Amino acid sequence: MAHIPALVGIAVICGLIIYLVFVKVPQKVKGLEKTEKINAILPGANCGACGRPGCFAYAQALSQDPDLVTKEPCSMTLNDPERVAQLEDALGITLDASELSRKAVIHCAGNSEVVCDYCGAMTCKAAAQILGGYKRCPYACLGLGDCAAACPQGAISIDPEKDVAVVDQSKCTGCGLCVAECPDNLIELIPAGTKIVLLCSYQPLKDIPGREKCDFGCIRCRKCLKACEHEAMEWSKEKGIVQIVQENCTQCHKCLEACERHGLIDLSGAHEEDLIKAR
Repeated sequence: MAHIPALVGIAVICGLIIYLVFVKVPQKVKGLEKTEKINAILPGANCGACGRPGCFAYAQALSQDPDLVTKEPCSMTLNDPERVAQLEDALGITLDASELSRKAVIHCAGNSEVVCDYCGAMTCKAAAQILGGYKRCPYACLGLGDCAAACPQGAISIDPEKDVAVVDQSKCTGCGLCVAECPDNLIELIPAGTKIVLLCSYQPLKDIPGREKCDFGCIRCRKCLKACEHEAMEWSKEKGIVQIVQENCTQCHKCLEACERHGLIDLSGAHEEDLIKAR
């Protein structure tokens, strides 16, 4: 029985140590509470479109740098007004979702002729390894659906007539997962309010011998550039093709009227799919 007081003393000391640890040592990692709060607001899709491995990693980055949300916004959050309001409160900033929202557009009108039979793996990335694909234009959408498979919203489909990918703007959240799937970089994220786009990515500076553009391909006449009075059109020396400065565009449509190939279209009031089929 003599050992009982010793055991009691040890128990008391251990209890005291546990108490001191509980009182003095932080119960949570610094910043974790804020990270968890932000994470609860995010959609939890863990899609990786923000460039992080998941929503929790994105929340952790936002807790350390709230301004990151304007540079690398979560498109799913921006499309939910309630989440936007909660995120503003959590980060202590004001967000203009309309300015940050993006939509995907595929720069191809889908009119390029098929020049050979392709029998390999039915993916765009695989087909592009053989002379840039099996269509006459080396920058044509191959239409094998890599981008459609990557879209979590089902916003991309393949037009059976044109054999080209098309985007339903009403479903697109601008997550950007489709962008990395296109081997020819035909997909671009543009401001959600964008109206004028060029359905061509033909780069004459990187021509493949014997390959031609389609009937709707940009012929580099620069008439659209000359017609624009608002500096919304500029010439890319790197690509050898016209590009649109969206923030300067007033949708005056003078560029559309000047384009002989009808490669410029207005996305307002219609889905890109409807516009392509109308051709």
